[in-house]
Amino acid sequence: MENALTPDARISRQLYEGIGGSLGVAALVERFYEGVLRDPQLAPFFKHTTMDRLRNMQIEFFTAALGGPVEFGTDAIAHAHQGRGITLPDFQRFVRHLFDALSGFDLSDDERYGVVQRISTYVNEITGAPGGT
Repeated sequence: MENALTPDARISRQLYEGIGGSLGVAALVERFYEGVLRDPQLAPFFKHTTMDRLRNMQIEFFTAALGGPVEFGTDAIAHAHQGRGITLPDFQRFVRHLFDALSGFDLSDDERYGVVQRISTYVNEITGAPGGT
């Protein structure tokens, strides 16, 4: 399902297209997790995770967050992260790795920050903070 063409959705869709569509999102997820899995503070979160499944889920998540042609509910995000003990500082480390991964794309700084901003809207669902689903 395509996102409605609200101003926010149009900006998101521009981010999706600017990163290279589905191939760009797949490359971003790969680069992102290379950094995350090398991080000794973040790698333990994935100790018992099937990486192929995680990559596929992350491709769907990033596609939806960036306005691509897929729907991904915040309930699914909250459920996937429930009980994992992800804190705000952990999330911030993830975001730093995301920004590093984005540096390999032909995006402006504003576009990179736009991607990070779109992903950061899910911080409460990921950390289990009040306000998350």
